[in-house]
Amino acid sequence: MTTEINVSFPGNLKVEAAVGDFTVVTDQPEKSGGDNSAPSPTEYFLASIATCAGYFALKFCRTRDIDSSTMRLKMRYQWDKDQKRYPKLVIDLELPDGFPDKYRAAIIKAMEQCVVKQHIHQPPEFELRAS
Repeated sequence: MTTEINVSFPGNLKVEAAVGDFTVVTDQPEKSGGDNSAPSPTEYFLASIATCAGYFALKFCRTRDIDSSTMRLKMRYQWDKDQKRYPKLVIDLELPDGFPDKYRAAIIKAMEQCVVKQHIHQPPEFELRAS
């Protein structure tokens, strides 16, 4: 099944993507000529990794009836100006109160299932066209 994302350009450096029933709005920081009115595509990329890992942690807890209301996740990263990339992402899951120690390694394994992360390890083929 083929799915589409339709992209439009509403002004200045804003770029919008229609994804199903949702619109994802991106912009660039003012220092790059944008209006800083929305996250940049790179920030969405980083957020997709963090939220995907969070989803798998949440799903892990829910399937085991573990209260996740106090669970938190942080992802830390630094930009390497020379490489023009983020060379390391550190995802730190703050476990919920009362989380059983016996599941500590298992929840990390669950977060490894993140589909976004899997696409980095096994990237899709990119075909760019101009029509």
